[in-house]
Amino acid sequence: MRYHFEKPSIYLSMYGERHRCNHPVYNVCTLFRIGEKGLAVIQQRFDETRKFTYWTEVDSWLTDALYLHPDFKKFFDERAKPCADGIYPTVTIRQIMWALKMKPLPKQRWETVFDRRDI
Repeated sequence: MRYHFEKPSIYLSMYGERHRCNHPVYNVCTLFRIGEKGLAVIQQRFDETRKFTYWTEVDSWLTDALYLHPDFKKFFDERAKPCADGIYPTVTIRQIMWALKMKPLPKQRWETVFDRRDI
């Protein structure tokens, strides 16, 4: 039995796009867009050489699993909004995985979380 979401051996990344913006927390995210509305998803990374964490786009092997999940559209409709000043509403990969009741990614010791719903 798997306790965490594992990377598949074969995958495609057809959904979501890499989006650059001037958000105070990140510069690059994975953007899911339907019509005028969009939802940005970010994932935390760790640079071992410089010993710091940063937020960036989601691993490409996760995008289709998120988008094709049966509850994604409901979550998207609740959280997504049109672009405001080049920025879309943002969620972390953990927030969306928990909301969709997907098995989470293994938590790393260096990971941080946001206390609020909106980022």
